[in-house]
Amino acid sequence: MKLIQRIGYYLGGFSIGLILLAFFLSGKKASCSYSPNARVIKNIGIKPLKYSSEALKLIENNVIDTSMITIALRKGRVNFSLSNTSLDSCKVYVIEEDIDDVEISLTVENCDSLATLKNVRIK
Repeated sequence: MKLIQRIGYYLGGFSIGLILLAFFLSGKKASCSYSPNARVIKNIGIKPLKYSSEALKLIENNVIDTSMITIALRKGRVNFSLSNTSLDSCKVYVIEEDIDDVEISLTVENCDSLATLKNVRIK
């Protein structure tokens, strides 16, 4: 068998495999969150979010609204150098995001079944 035939068979089988994978995985909500940042953001996102009294005061005074908090929690990046991940019960993460040229820093306490927004800083 010539080399060109081998390459043709390989590419044919590879393309059939890709089509089958696309067919089977198209309806599923599969995600590839392997980086530490993506894993933390996903873990916080699947839990109910509770607001602390400090965060509620900022929301009530129209300093920040819940849509900005939601965007920061979905697209933000975790600053692990400011976070406290060595705690046993609830780890504390600092999530930073730039929204409309405003830098927002959220301090989130991530427990087993609940995520609590402790503090919001706007720079």
